[in-house]
Amino acid sequence: MTSRLRRGRSWRMLAGAGFALLLAGCDGDSIPQARVLPGEDLPAPPPEETPPGNNQQQNECKDAPRDVGRITLHRLNRAEYDATVRDLLGDTTQPARDFPADDHGYGFDNNADVLSLSPLLMEKYSAAAEKLVETAWAKGVFGSCALSAENPEPCARDILSRFARRAWRRPVAKEEVDRLVGFLALAKARGDGPEMGVKLALRSVLVSPHFLFRVEKDPDPNSTTPHRLTDVELASRLSYFLWSSMPDETLLATAEAGKLHQPEELEAQVRRMLADPKANGLVENFAGQWLYTRALDSAEPDATLYGAFNEDLRSAMRQETQLVFHEFITGEHKLKDLVDAPFTYVNDALATHYGLPKPGSSTPVRVDLTGHPERAGIFGQGSLLTVTSNPDRTSPVQRGVWVLEQLLCSAPPPPPPNVEGLPPAVDPNQTMRERMAQHRSQPACQGCHRLMDPLGLALENYDAIGRWRMKEVSGAPVDPTGELPDGTVLRGADDMRRFVKQDPKLPACLTEHLLTYALGRGMRPEDACAVSEIAATAEASGGRLSDYILSIVLSDHFTQRRGEPEAQKP
Repeated sequence: MTSRLRRGRSWRMLAGAGFALLLAGCDGDSIPQARVLPGEDLPAPPPEETPPGNNQQQNECKDAPRDVGRITLHRLNRAEYDATVRDLLGDTTQPARDFPADDHGYGFDNNADVLSLSPLLMEKYSAAAEKLVETAWAKGVFGSCALSAENPEPCARDILSRFARRAWRRPVAKEEVDRLVGFLALAKARGDGPEMGVKLALRSVLVSPHFLFRVEKDPDPNSTTPHRLTDVELASRLSYFLWSSMPDETLLATAEAGKLHQPEELEAQVRRMLADPKANGLVENFAGQWLYTRALDSAEPDATLYGAFNEDLRSAMRQETQLVFHEFITGEHKLKDLVDAPFTYVNDALATHYGLPKPGSSTPVRVDLTGHPERAGIFGQGSLLTVTSNPDRTSPVQRGVWVLEQLLCSAPPPPPPNVEGLPPAVDPNQTMRERMAQHRSQPACQGCHRLMDPLGLALENYDAIGRWRMKEVSGAPVDPTGELPDGTVLRGADDMRRFVKQDPKLPACLTEHLLTYALGRGMRPEDACAVSEIAATAEASGGRLSDYILSIVLSDHFTQRRGEPEAQKP
């Protein structure tokens, strides 16, 4: 169980120990914009946190009640919509860029509980459907047969049944096809030809809830007894987890044949799908939010202080993180080696920025970091270092919060309102460490900053755009030393990498983020044992990213769901 899951109890314990007053005024720098906290004080959960595989927790979880949870009807978010019409119609225009932005929950924009459907979005869906159908029709995408003016129904039925099956990601009933074919009569009554009737039917498929939502049915919606997903429901849950898109013909046919629930078949499909280029959906949409790569789009370093930053560098930084993560999808690296991976991907511009030898390429090239340990792992990557900085300086607080929340699931609560951030330096020669120490001297700031600052200060050798430095902007020498509340002293980034990688909370925290994304819902205290067991299984299987993914996909949490009792009326 991670600290985030037991936040409610943890902070009550701290209050009991006298920390409540200290935590009441936590502040410093602003919290990273991409960070989204659960927003509720979670109730006391089951067993204490222990490393994956710990016998005590395993025994405690053995008898603990299980709840696979319920997932709200899941609307396709913008990324999923674009990927789906790409794979369904071959359309790469990304029509969802014109849709309203999706809300976020628990750090991801695929959280079903916050994916609402507004009238404006419905209008956008309708307009997009018309344009998609017209474009695809002109390209002959639906040309499986020729519509006869005298007897168009057989061809229309063939086109519509094939299309609806793929778009709705399930077998289509004869009655449903009959209703779609009914558009022919509607068109004829308006004086239009059969082509218009088929186009109207195709548009109706694309604005149907069966296309816009990932439908998973509960035989008894009010029952809390878990039940397995059908194979076709499981196919969609799997494809949107790994690809952010619809099942392909192989996956859908396997599901329709009733084979997908078999563990060996499920594992085979996972390995096939991870090797497919569409697994980039996992890179862009999971890693892009977990590792904050998406936030790089809005990063605006001060041009006066950091004029070296430009669009080419922004692109190279983004590609570096994506390529490293993609190698973890298909490679043999342990997932926790992301912290100190001894390789990266750079082009000439980014290599120069980092002080590495140029690879002689304008496109990213895999390079070995032997001799350059300062660039090892995600802490050496410009994308993360830039998005966790302020425009005009580094931010040890944002960097520390990122580590605590994204890797250790132990982030402190958000700062209360109406508190001041880090004040300007009294002495221009003050180091960041000295300024942070001064800030921590305020009683209202000590509690949180004692946790956050040491981790962020250990990265002070990286400036606000990720360059290695020995002096701060003021000219003062960098002091990357921080002392954790337990007396552990971190003297720079290498110490920090070792500290994080050895932290027993790391595997469960990685699982928690990945499971949150896979299910599209936030974790609750009741999920703690499942998170711990999935992490333990993944580590026992080798600890690779593919092991974590398989452990999740084969778990009851991924293959089952339950209904929800009807709310009691007052």
